Formats: sequence, C-alpha cells, structure tokens
Amino acid sequence: MRATYALIALLLAGSALTGCATVRPSEREVLSRPEMNPADDLEEEIFHSHVEAAREGAFGGHGAAGGGCGCG
Repeated sequence: MRATYALIALLLAGSALTGCATVRPSEREVLSRPEMNPADDLEEEIFHSHVEAAREGAFGGHGAAGGGCGCG
C-alpha cells in the first residue's frame, strides 16, 4: 500500500515537471503574434462577461485596468 502511494507521488511529481518548457528566442516570435492573445477574441470576451454577470452580478470591466478605486 505504501509503495502504491510512493509510485503515485512519483508519477505526479514527474508529470508536474514535464509541464515546464523553455521557449527558444526563435519561437517567441510565433507566441507573440496577435492571434495568440486570448484577450483579443471577441466571442471569448462575451462568454467571460456572461459568466461573470451570472456568477457575481457584475457586468463588463474586462480588458481595462482599475475599477475607479484608485488601486490601478
């Protein structure tokens, strides 16, 4: 039983470490293209606004910093 928990812990640690990736400078150009920015997707913005309005009773505020409180 103890060996099973140790094996599971080892597999989880191994899978967590494989999620880290180093991006080469030549790949950064592709990742910085405008279509890679999820904030530019209008349909995604509408969906997030709908979810936030349903969950919190709030509306809008996506894409702009600050909320009028001066905390920026």
